[in-house]
Amino acid sequence: MCARVPDFDVEPHVLRTTFALIVMLALTAGAAAAPGKQTPRLIFPLVGAATYTDDFGDPRAGGPHLGIDILAARRSPAVAAEAGTVELWTTSVRAGCMLYLHGASGTTYLYIHLNNDLTMHNDNRGKCVAGTAYAPGMKTGKRVAAGELVGFVGDSGDANGIHPHLHFEVHPNNGAAVDPYPFLQKAQPLLFYAKPGTTVSVSLTGTIVSSLGGVLELKASAAQLGSSKPMTIRRTLALSVAPDAVVTSMLPGGIGGLTALQRGLPAKVYTSPVRATLAAARGDDNMLTASQIVIGG
Repeated sequence: MCARVPDFDVEPHVLRTTFALIVMLALTAGAAAAPGKQTPRLIFPLVGAATYTDDFGDPRAGGPHLGIDILAARRSPAVAAEAGTVELWTTSVRAGCMLYLHGASGTTYLYIHLNNDLTMHNDNRGKCVAGTAYAPGMKTGKRVAAGELVGFVGDSGDANGIHPHLHFEVHPNNGAAVDPYPFLQKAQPLLFYAKPGTTVSVSLTGTIVSSLGGVLELKASAAQLGSSKPMTIRRTLALSVAPDAVVTSMLPGGIGGLTALQRGLPAKVYTSPVRATLAAARGDDNMLTASQIVIGG
């Protein structure tokens, strides 16, 4: 865990870097450096509709921007980019409600400007506590799995009144910040977030790639959980097709049945209820089962 230091109205990563340098200087000169570990492919740190650009290094009032701002709706779920241990930080004026995720790979991730509102408006009535800024029950030292809920998007700190967003930083081997953009571009987005163990149904919009042996390959463009806002995705998913799946066609002269599942046709797929697990949320092969398929829907 990091040492607690006064808030001098600088970004918390600057304070942590200073502390890290002091520790390094205190080590014996003959100590062998541990080999660096590689940052793994990440789970995308937000669930739901989100937009971002590569603004790493852009000039800011306090110096170059050391992360990427991911814009999303207020209270969108923020999830663990990899498995690791959480450390909460609640005393930075500029960062507001934030947390460190100390990844199992040795990479540290910063989640900054988390939610401090009690409503869906910018009321600033909340505190940096579990259930508001952080996931219910979240506390320093808690171990989390990749994709587990850690907090909620907001505009706390010096982001107050700006579009809610997550300032996300990547520090390989707990060192200097690097551009998160390549990691975010390769990150695997979750199709949905739901409390683990609950039962959910997902609807997917996309184009049929193939339908063989009871497996439907769908080049998905959007995913939706219940009545939530559809999330844009770009993934090919392999779904099991239920034996009693209903297939209908909205195309002129189209016919239903499994023979209608032809390559290149647009389709909307509704899944059977599934237990909310990380594998299901990732859309791992055959974790989701198509119970209703609407061609041209």
